[in-house]
This record gives sequence, C-alpha cells and structure tokens, in this order.
Amino acid sequence: MTSTALDSPTFTTPTTTTPPTTSAPGLPRHSAGRGTLAGVGLVLAGTVSVQFGSAFAALLFPRAGALGTVALRVAFAAVLLLAVARPRLRGHTRADWAVVCGFGLALGGMNILFYQAIDRIPLGAAVTFEVLGPLLLSVIVSRRAAGLLWAALALAGVYLLGRGDFDRLSVAGVAFALGAAAMWVAYILLNSRTGARFPRLDGLAIAMAVAALVSLPLGIGSAGGTLLEPGVLGLGLVIAIVSSGVPYTLELLALRRLPAATFAVLTALAPALAALAGYLVLHQGLSATQCAAIAMVVAASVGAVRSGGGR
Repeated sequence: MTSTALDSPTFTTPTTTTPPTTSAPGLPRHSAGRGTLAGVGLVLAGTVSVQFGSAFAALLFPRAGALGTVALRVAFAAVLLLAVARPRLRGHTRADWAVVCGFGLALGGMNILFYQAIDRIPLGAAVTFEVLGPLLLSVIVSRRAAGLLWAALALAGVYLLGRGDFDRLSVAGVAFALGAAAMWVAYILLNSRTGARFPRLDGLAIAMAVAALVSLPLGIGSAGGTLLEPGVLGLGLVIAIVSSGVPYTLELLALRRLPAATFAVLTALAPALAALAGYLVLHQGLSATQCAAIAMVVAASVGAVRSGGGR
C-alpha cells in the first residue's frame, strides 16, 4: 500500500505497506511534464513488489498468523527506516507529534486490517475492496460530475466481485478490507500533513515506529515465541524489504521522473496485479466474472484520477 504526498489527495495504491504499502511523505512534488519510460517502469515494479510481498506474507500466516506476520513486517520496516532516515526528534511541536502519531496509527491500522482481510478472502478481491477508500476520496475531492460515474462503475465492479460467490468472500474478510480502505483514506490525508511538518523521510520513519508499537503487542499475543524462530524472522525480513523497502525506494526515484497524475494512474493497477500475485503465489483462481469486476474497478480508478485533473 502506498500513497504520495500530493497537494491534494488522489487515488494511489499502499504498501502496505503498505503498503501496500506506499511512498514517503515530504517528497517534492514533480511538476507537470512528460513522464519517462524509466519512471513508468519504476512505478510498475514498485506496485508489483508490494502485491507479491503481500502474497508471500500470506504464506507465513499458517506459522505466525496474520497479526504475527504484520507485526514482523512493520517492525522490520520501522528498524530499516529509522536506520536510514535517522529522524530528528527534537524541535517539533505538540501538533507535529499529534499528526505523525495519527499517521502511524493509520499506517498500523491499515496493515493490520488488510492482513486480516487477506487471511480470509483472495488477495485480488481484498485489494479491490481496499482501493474503494482512495477512489471515493478522489471522487469527493474532484467535485466533478464525471466522478460520480466512475464511482458507480467501481461499485458495479464490487457488486460483480461478490455476486454468487460469498462463500469465498466472507463477510468478515470484506469488512476487514473495507476497514483497511477507511484507514487508507486517513493515511493519505495524514501523509500529506506529515510531509509538510517533517523533512525527508523523518515523518515516515517515526510513523512506522508508532505502527510497530501498535502491531507488536498484538503479534506477540497472537503468535508468541513463534515470532523468534529463525525461519519466521527471515521470511518476515524478506516481506518487509519486498513490501516496504523496495517500493519506497522505487517510488522515490519514480516521483522525480513522473507527474503526480501519471503516477496515480499507474498505481491504480494494484487490484489487477494483486489478483495476478494471488494466482501465481497462492494459487487463488478467479472466475471470468471476478476478473471483469476487478477490471471495472481498475478502469474506474484510472478514470477518477484523470477526471480529477491531477497535475
């Protein structure tokens, strides 16, 4: 799951990070201009990394559980970011700390809820539900009539995704994915505000540390000593790198080459790439109807970004 610190919220796809999934706040916004082929490749590579990282994370669920897995991912990501950014902790106001702590809570909540979702429903479906949050936010911010049409297309796609297949799309899984969608909206809004208050990667590093403080007690309570097994720790580190470290780096490079709107359109491909990762890594097949539903949500996301007039 990823998001970028734009002047106004637009659709982007986490980290999760993210992600995902997502990129660091405080990055300079790229001025309108021609995107390069290299920039496009970097965005797509980052999105693929996030989604395949989530797929590999699901492989750890039988040993560490969803809560244990997200705890490892967020904790390792926090350590890596703190080591790289070495954020300055002094000289900030209470308002600054309130914003960055809120950002960390949103980041942690988004990851916890998303991992709970992919523990219950296919990865492609979970990401499709999750992107509804940023998509609807983009529609609201654009304040254009066309945005309502894109929202209707997305909702139609979501309806098709669950129609006749609720045995696979459990109510709990869908609820967790929608909760992650709400957290993603908070993440986007607080990401931008954090970027305005903290330089470079400082805000993201501090927020990731807050997310780790939230997720670690839950993971330890769920998985216990299993989290200390060498194999579990090793896979957790790999997941943190693939789902956070690699995407953040690639997005940093991509945002220097691409306009923000182009970046957002490319990351709108997340549901389709998540479905592909789920198929290749987790052997989660989707019906033709479900593939069409995901395509509708991707099209709606791209359309919402384009009609929103992002620069």
